[in-house]
Amino acid sequence: MSFQILSHSFAEGGWIPELHSCQGADLSPALEWSGEPKDVRSFAVVVEDPDAPSGTFCHWLVYDIPADVHNLAQGVKPGSVGVSGANDFGRLGYGGPCPPPGKPHRYYFRLYALDVHTLGLHPGVDRRELIQAIKGHVTAETQCMGRFQRR
Repeated sequence: MSFQILSHSFAEGGWIPELHSCQGADLSPALEWSGEPKDVRSFAVVVEDPDAPSGTFCHWLVYDIPADVHNLAQGVKPGSVGVSGANDFGRLGYGGPCPPPGKPHRYYFRLYALDVHTLGLHPGVDRRELIQAIKGHVTAETQCMGRFQRR
């Protein structure tokens, strides 16, 4: 079985429900994964919108997720699983799709399998700091993508 991540909230490449956006309750979608390498010690999740007008926008960072965890529940709160970084809205935890009205944006939910139990980072690091910290520790990565269009 290959390493994979999926959400029961939306199909691969499908539409992310309004519930998970700034137009709805802004709840993180449920995610689950399987098929990770045997040597995994922890996981990290990064959610990004590469279609944002100002460049790639980070919506969610969670790291130091224990190796025995294989899902994040819908609406998971910062600090309840792993350690939360700061999204580009400037807060911990999930910040859902909120693109300008018009064209649809793509949202990539990336999962990294890491060979360390902890990255030694404090809560609230930004995307740049997290990506720097995981360099050399990624044993596998996978992603799923959903779309959202604000009306």
